[in-house]
Amino acid sequence: MRGFFISFEGGEGAGKTTLIEEMARQLSKEGHHVLKTREPGGTKLGEHIRAILLQHTEPVSAYAELSLFLASRAQHIMEVIGPALEAGKIVLCDRFNDSSVAYQGAARGLGMEQVSAFCKFISQGVEPQLTLYLDLDPRIGLARAAKERKQDRIEAETIMFHEKIREAYLEIHRAERHRFHLIDANLPPAKVFEEAMKLVHQHV
Repeated sequence: MRGFFISFEGGEGAGKTTLIEEMARQLSKEGHHVLKTREPGGTKLGEHIRAILLQHTEPVSAYAELSLFLASRAQHIMEVIGPALEAGKIVLCDRFNDSSVAYQGAARGLGMEQVSAFCKFISQGVEPQLTLYLDLDPRIGLARAAKERKQDRIEAETIMFHEKIREAYLEIHRAERHRFHLIDANLPPAKVFEEAMKLVHQHV
């Protein structure tokens, strides 16, 4: 791949969307060709799946939930991410495989290793070269998110569910420090952006 793939991870309300917007503007100013995208979503099929995953009101099997996320991801890679990387673009993606490992693997109890293996099979070698994880206490993040929008199905889960997600992200950080970098999301937004850009400039 000629481009560079950056994913952004974090719990609800951590500030990923704001950071991606600011980073895209800065990298574009620096002369890079940038693609912003998100998961689930990024394609027509993915956006339909996103609506099901976040707004469906009936109980959803953890296995069905994971399968839907990965169906969206497979289409996303084929239709958007892969071509952008081949074209030499910097891809900024709001969530990728690490989210599945944390949310479905850890919080839903499907097993982090098992979900990771499934993700690698689906993504067929397309992996972020850099992941920026915005770390934040789930209670703070959920309170932030509640001010901005109505809770979706996953945000409405118990605090224990969200704490398991954070613990899983921290476990990934300990195991993959070369790729998976932690940024304190309690910092002022300008400082979060500064820390993120330092990491990006070290890699890109």
